[in-house]
Amino acid sequence: MAERILMNEYKALAQEKWVNVELKEDDIFNWNVALIVINPDSLYYGGYFKAKMTFPENYPYAPPTFQFTRPLYHPNIYADGKLCISILHAPGDDEMSGESAGERWSPAQRVESVLISIISLLDDAECSSPANVDAGVMLRKNLDGFKRRVKEDVEKSKADIPAGFVMPTHESTTKKEEKFSDDRDFWCDSDEEDDFGGSDTDEEMTEDGDDGLPDDEDQEEED
Repeated sequence: MAERILMNEYKALAQEKWVNVELKEDDIFNWNVALIVINPDSLYYGGYFKAKMTFPENYPYAPPTFQFTRPLYHPNIYADGKLCISILHAPGDDEMSGESAGERWSPAQRVESVLISIISLLDDAECSSPANVDAGVMLRKNLDGFKRRVKEDVEKSKADIPAGFVMPTHESTTKKEEKFSDDRDFWCDSDEEDDFGGSDTDEEMTEDGDDGLPDDEDQEEED
């Protein structure tokens, strides 16, 4: 079952612009992933952040692991690139951390929800229990310095962009969405203009007589 679920998720994510995925040595349980931030308001906009994901044999009943291959300077990312994020923690309540089952992994989660949560974490760091204490302190006390470190990481990440790969941008993804919207509006307009069973048919019927009957039936009534 795990293989089938993962293959379906892999195929779906392969169509997305904000992530680049490939199987490591054709192993469905080992993925090479790159997160691409296309939100222009994000400090991480324009970055290509490579990572690796490993899935357990009993997926989705247990969570995958996620590790950036080029570690980022971030309060919730360890020096080796691993994450401190609730969604990747084993299912169930944890009294030690105070995390509820609703915050942690569940079989209802999927790879897409994990990756979206990680992208959100980049700009919404949790500093109360940081994996990188120095980064947490800098974020709170020296925001400008933290922003400079992030910019450095973004620029370094661009070295990992594969040759020939076209990086999506906010503008390119927005244009695609606008085109889809325009096409949909075109077909909606066309449907509105085509009044099926409309005026032409009504005119032909009424020309034969006020009662809408054909000429020969009108004639019979007159006789």
